[in-house]
Amino acid sequence: MRNKPCLTASDAQTIITACKNVAVQKNWNVSIAIVDDGGYVVHVERLDGAVLPSPEVAILKARTAALSRCPTKSLEEIVKERPATATFPGRVPVQGGLPIIYQGESIGGIGVSGAKSHEDEYVATAGLAALESTLLSFDSPPKLVGA
Repeated sequence: MRNKPCLTASDAQTIITACKNVAVQKNWNVSIAIVDDGGYVVHVERLDGAVLPSPEVAILKARTAALSRCPTKSLEEIVKERPATATFPGRVPVQGGLPIIYQGESIGGIGVSGAKSHEDEYVATAGLAALESTLLSFDSPPKLVGA
């Protein structure tokens, strides 16, 4: 039997807190979503003033990143070269989603929506960095991959 790391509620809260801090500091009204390795929601938060559909878009970005194991920006680049890939079901190839890769395993994704796409990714990167910082304080595990 194989053992696999997974996100905890505490991990999700660490990510959300870091993302919120950056978004508030930059005055970006966003929604932030954290999903597990299967793309299922672990935590979603919509900041005051975030546009109404932003939580759904953030979830889709997080799910896309988790399941594809790559930043959604890279999928956005693929769509520019091959427009038909935009029609693939169940994914949003728009910058702002990052996978959370730990010990070579996808353990989830972070999605942010509500600001410009590169700003969304900036917020998601802060969450990934906060989780990495937390994990590095325990036995120096391998670096997370995402941005």
